[in-house]
Amino acid sequence: MPAHVILDSPVGPLTLVATGGALSGLYMEKQRHLPAEETFGAPGDPDTEPFATVAAQLTAYFAGELTEFDVPLDLHGTPFQQRVWTALQEIPYGETTTYGELAAELGNPSASRAVGLANGRNPVGVIVPCHRVVGSTGSLTGYGGGLDRKRYLLGFERKIRTGAGEAMLF
Repeated sequence: MPAHVILDSPVGPLTLVATGGALSGLYMEKQRHLPAEETFGAPGDPDTEPFATVAAQLTAYFAGELTEFDVPLDLHGTPFQQRVWTALQEIPYGETTTYGELAAELGNPSASRAVGLANGRNPVGVIVPCHRVVGSTGSLTGYGGGLDRKRYLLGFERKIRTGAGEAMLF
């Protein structure tokens, strides 16, 4: 049975959804492709697993102290979506790749549009870093949490990784 909690973050409230002791959703306010709220289950206890671990890791991430998440995930999607979401977790902190590069890595260079669609359906934003995928020219393209949040997350990671620049607040 799923349960959820809502946490504050620098990118606004985050709704964490857990199913069977693993994180199955991390949704931003006004996110595209947001599931119906009734699928989130009852309000959970933020001090229970996996919420406590996820909250601690998100706090460390937004403090610039964590660059790689290690939380149990329960992601539901098509086999192709699963492959894309796994590949997203391989993109190094503070770096980006393009939809085309990701498609090529998955063995189908002409599937950049399909990669974009799977990327947009990522149910665990930030932790599965779909914000690290950009257009072929390096431009910021669609992001389920909104382009301002994508810009913030990329700027924040770049600032932490290089020690230079500023993270722009949305």
